[in-house]
Amino acid sequence: MRPLNRIKPVGEPSDYQTFSITSPPDRRVKAACEQANCTAWRYGWQSVIDESTTLGQTQAAYIRQRSGRTFREQKTGEGLTVFSFDSGQRCFAEHRTRPEIYAVQGGDWRQLSGPVQRHTRAADWQEHFGEHQLRLVDLRQRG
Repeated sequence: MRPLNRIKPVGEPSDYQTFSITSPPDRRVKAACEQANCTAWRYGWQSVIDESTTLGQTQAAYIRQRSGRTFREQKTGEGLTVFSFDSGQRCFAEHRTRPEIYAVQGGDWRQLSGPVQRHTRAADWQEHFGEHQLRLVDLRQRG
């Protein structure tokens, strides 16, 4: 492993905040299509069903009556049914992803201190980070 090349900090560890995003390596949780970056959710998809089979009839009935999704339906020359689903709606797959932990703590790599603040949403962590950056700019401009 290569040694870290760190710039010598100007202030004390207590002058800094450490922002981190980690993910437990051994844990997976159910996720919505959007969280899993699902291509079917992003671009839409088509399901081609052969209604001449019992399985196909069951699948088509589910899509039409119980799926709760918006679709367009058309028949092909081969007698298959094509269900076209628009983007932005949940697909039929079950997605799993690793959860992310968004944390902020006082201090830097030399000495972390104080309680760890955990954000439950990435947007909140981002906002906190942005506000911190603006405070640094203000402090630098004041001299």
